[in-house]
Amino acid sequence: MAQPVTDPTFYRSAAEAAAAPPERLAYVAAFDRSAARPDAMAVVDVDPEAASYGRVVGWTDMPGTGDELHHFGWNACSSALGHAGHDGDLSRRYLLVPGLRSSNVHVLDTVPDPRAPRVVRTVTAKDLSEAAGYSRPHTLHCGPDGVFLTCIGGPQGDADGPGGVALLDHSTFEVVRAWETDRGPQRLAYDAWWHLNRNVLISSEWGHPSMIEDGLVPELLLGNEYGHAIHVWDLAAGRHLQRLELGAQHQMALEVRPSHDPEATWGFVGVVISTDDLSGSIFRWFLDGDEWRVEKVITVPAEPADPDDLPPALKPFSAVPPLITDIDLSVDDRFLYVSCWGTGELKQFDVTDPANPRESGSIRLGGIVRRTPHPADPDRPLAGGPQMVEVSRDGRRVYFTNSLYGAWDDQFYPDGVGAWMAKGDVGAAGAMALDPRFFPRGDEFRGLRVHQVRLQGGDASSDSYCYR
Repeated sequence: MAQPVTDPTFYRSAAEAAAAPPERLAYVAAFDRSAARPDAMAVVDVDPEAASYGRVVGWTDMPGTGDELHHFGWNACSSALGHAGHDGDLSRRYLLVPGLRSSNVHVLDTVPDPRAPRVVRTVTAKDLSEAAGYSRPHTLHCGPDGVFLTCIGGPQGDADGPGGVALLDHSTFEVVRAWETDRGPQRLAYDAWWHLNRNVLISSEWGHPSMIEDGLVPELLLGNEYGHAIHVWDLAAGRHLQRLELGAQHQMALEVRPSHDPEATWGFVGVVISTDDLSGSIFRWFLDGDEWRVEKVITVPAEPADPDDLPPALKPFSAVPPLITDIDLSVDDRFLYVSCWGTGELKQFDVTDPANPRESGSIRLGGIVRRTPHPADPDRPLAGGPQMVEVSRDGRRVYFTNSLYGAWDDQFYPDGVGAWMAKGDVGAAGAMALDPRFFPRGDEFRGLRVHQVRLQGGDASSDSYCYR
């Protein structure tokens, strides 16, 4: 094991992370759908005692236009406590912010002023393509050997090349190489995370850029052409070990959320939609002896709807699918949060027994049909729905935003998706309620749409822990 590094936001265990001081700021990716203006990183005050609570208090424009900022993350996290070679000055200082359309990765320095991050470098699409053979960077995690950057596209200019993982240097942010040494049958990519103490990485599948960048393609969906499996890898060797089939009807296997317990061997993956009945679902993967297996543990049904209330893509079905577009697992592995972007609902499940989740709470906002308003603005029907969700380290606060992806927003909310961010409060017993005071929206985000949230000091989907 490496010598301990000194960043106070690196936590040896999940319990230590939960006991640390709460976040005071949230970083929120904002993008211009028209690509006429620069995308931006918005900084939101999340200190309930502050006069500016729930307001945008910082703003950093990206260089250039057309990035479509999507998922982003820290250069380093708590897993550095268990990585060989990280006994220097590595710290949670830089946000690595990919453009899903531009394939550029912007590096933002949050020091010395966390409310005014500065763009200090851009890793270009050319850098990424030439060094790793990938494009369309999507999700990143700081890990062994470097920053793991999952990309959904092949080399620059190839809209159908196999996606995979690029390795970036933790300190210089240079693209080192492609991580895979033997990809086996894996061709589609989306997310990747790991069980560090088991030397196992789990990856998931969405689609090639040509399958997603102009919206959901009905013919591909009904032909079960989107991703419907997860993959097990040897983390150190970059070698494919096992493909876990979910069933071809279970289209678009997106976020992977492994247990935060470093000794655990299970996790969850969210599936957007079933072509059988428009339901969404959650699968659990787990180690059974020497073999990894997968099973469906949650089904969220579609809701009947008047075709007149539905966008053209859904009219023939007379129903609105939940469209499970994000999930997040609390740091204590107690609650799983499930975004149902289509029906406008954030569901909470008690997963104390991960094989038998139990629904324990719900917040309704927006939705294709319901358009449920926020109590801070009760006369305004909301477009979009709970989408990107992030949970505080102590599990007491759940933040969520409403945009999925530009072309898909337009397809499912053709009259406009707007921009808003909301927050749920979770009591000690687990009950979840909407915070009526927290609702940055509209002009707060200067006309841009908002996507992923990262919390100061780390959050439920940023860190891996190496110790119990």
